[in-house]
Amino acid sequence: MAFDSVVHGDDVFREGIERVTATDIRTADRLGYVIKLVGIASEVDDRVAVRVHPTFLPKEHPLASVRDAYNAIYVEAENAGELMFYGRGAGSLPTGSAVVGDVIDVSRNLLQTARGPYESQHRAKPIRPIEELITQYYVLLDVADRSGVLADVATTFGDHDVSIAQVWQEGAGDTAQLVLITHQAQERHLRATVDALASLPAVRSVASVLRVEAEVFSQ
Repeated sequence: MAFDSVVHGDDVFREGIERVTATDIRTADRLGYVIKLVGIASEVDDRVAVRVHPTFLPKEHPLASVRDAYNAIYVEAENAGELMFYGRGAGSLPTGSAVVGDVIDVSRNLLQTARGPYESQHRAKPIRPIEELITQYYVLLDVADRSGVLADVATTFGDHDVSIAQVWQEGAGDTAQLVLITHQAQERHLRATVDALASLPAVRSVASVLRVEAEVFSQ
């Protein structure tokens, strides 16, 4: 509806919350973010991109305060500015109201031998692949606690055109971790960086990779 285009389920990049850890949540909080599972749709160069994944959101972003049974839709419009539609999305009465509304719509369509209130005129705009997304990233690495590790990690990021905005070490010895926030980078470059990091002798594992959204959603 937002971009007057048809989007099928297979067009949507989907990533769940199963890999989000308590460490990620604590780190986000310390940096001024919350982690939310967000669905984001955007139009770039007359192509539509739709994605759902855990996201670092600034605490001051309107979506950051949406909790419990509430849902919200946040819209950035060229002329109208920022809009948000907020309300209960779960619970017996809100769910029952939505179901009854759908039943009424189906009944009307059957009586009118129609599929909706008007004929769809949506266009089949090209889908923009997730590999072309440009945003910031949070990366958590389990690393060996020895000199030269940070230099090796930084070189790997630079070799794949990903710039580091912040980096620090948590823990020591067997629990040493590097926490990194990147500048804006393309998804395909970040993925190549992660693959290269996983092969470094000093990196025990890539523990977490999450996207970081600024106040205005990335492209």
